[in-house]
This record gives sequence, C-alpha cells and structure tokens, in this order.
Amino acid sequence: MAWFRKEHAPLPPREQESRVPEGLYVKCSNCKEIIYRKEVVQNLSVCPKCSFHFRLTARERLHLICDQAFEEFDAGLASTDPLGFRDTKPYAGRLKDGAEKTGSRDAVVTAVGAVGGRPTVLASMEYGFIGGSMGVVVGEKVTRCIERAERERLPLVVVSCSGGARMMEGTLSLMQMAKISAALARLHAARLPFLSLLTDPTTGGVTASYAMLGDFNLAEPGALIGFAGPRVIEQTIRQKLPPGFQRSEFLLEHGMLDMVVDRRELKKTLERCLHYLLA
Repeated sequence: MAWFRKEHAPLPPREQESRVPEGLYVKCSNCKEIIYRKEVVQNLSVCPKCSFHFRLTARERLHLICDQAFEEFDAGLASTDPLGFRDTKPYAGRLKDGAEKTGSRDAVVTAVGAVGGRPTVLASMEYGFIGGSMGVVVGEKVTRCIERAERERLPLVVVSCSGGARMMEGTLSLMQMAKISAALARLHAARLPFLSLLTDPTTGGVTASYAMLGDFNLAEPGALIGFAGPRVIEQTIRQKLPPGFQRSEFLLEHGMLDMVVDRRELKKTLERCLHYLLA
C-alpha cells in the first residue's frame, strides 16, 4: 500500500490555467457565437455571423458618422439633483458613477462635424449614462443643438439611444419633451433638415418626442423602439403581442419609420438623405 502514502505535486492555481487575455472574445447576444473581438470591431461592432448590431458609445457613433474629427460643444453642462432624489442610492451618486463610466457629464454628446463634406450639427445619446435617460441637461443640450443648426443654417442629426425621461428629475425631465419639440418646430419652419436615427433601445419620452419627429426617421436593424415596454402593454390590454412587436422592422412595416439601415451602410445613407433634403 505504498501508493497510498505517495506525495503528489500540488496542482497550479486555477488562474494560471488559462493564458487567454480577458476580453479577447465576445459572445453575440443573438446567435450565441463566440467571436474574436477585433473581428467585431473591424465590422463596425456588427456580428459577422448573424449581423446583430452591438451597442456603440456616443463618441463611437460620432466617429462612425463624421468624415473626420468632430468638435464637441457644451461638454461642461452637468446635472444637479433638484429634487434630492434617492432610491436604492442617491441620485448624486448615480450621476458620479455615470460620469466615471462614460467620460461624459450627462447622457448626450453634442458636436459639429462634416457628414459627406457638409458641416452638420450632431447629438448622440450615451446609454451608459443612467440608461441614456433624458433629464434637464440632455434636454438643454439637444435644444442648443437645434438652435445652433437654425442659427448657422446647418442640418441636424440626432442619434437616440435611451430608456426615456429621467425619473430622478420628475416633471422637470418631462418638460424637455415639449421644449425640444418646440425647437424642432422652429427648425422645420426655417426649412432645415433633421435626420433622426433610432438605435437599440429608444423608448419612453424620447420616442414620444424628438426621436420620431425627423424629416427622415431611420433605425438600425432589430432596435427596440416604443413608448411603454411590451410587458406593460400586454398587462394593460390583456392580449398577446405579435412577434417582433416594437422592433424596427415591425415599425417600418407599419409606417412608423422611413428606413431600417444596416450600420455598415449608415454613413452613406445619411449622406444621401442630406443631399436629397438640401438639393
């Protein structure tokens, strides 16, 4: 029974078993394939297997749309805590976490850049900042974009990616819906184009205001677009919703959108739209 007393060399710690760097691969939420991250990035964050569109940050979106570099403005505007709101944690803490996570002081980045050689005013929402929710600062920055476009006679492009109005600011956030819509009415009266791009997700007060008011309303494939969520609607009307309800393809079929555009064709499509509207 000498084997019973034989000493075996200890196994190496588990963290030494794999030498694959963290984040080298990404799993597609749609087809569940494991894909080399660099391959996804080179494909504009679109799955090369099933064409699922991963979310982009606000600045990644601006780099995708603009010909070259863009000039950000109003970057210093930051939300306060007008209601002293607190749920599971203070609202002030959520603002701080959002800023550290995204490098932005609120949920939208506004800029001027060239799109197809045309100077354009742009606003791109940042979902990583409290779910891209619209509070006072988001409303103010988008309104300033619209006013700048009107003042400088430039087209406007807004990229929406939002969970809706920010509940932590109560009625103050809901007021932004009317404020932005009124500014867009003035832009329309000035006969200047507004292109609205809806990405996953675009919901709540953002959908119910400026996201659906474009001269062209475009969306990415598979984007969730709606006011209330599907579960809330089903519980309210007590009916089963049809397949694909509130996805961009469903909205296009029912006349709520003008185009569903693959991200790899997005820049060229925006350029064509601007050329058509400014011809």
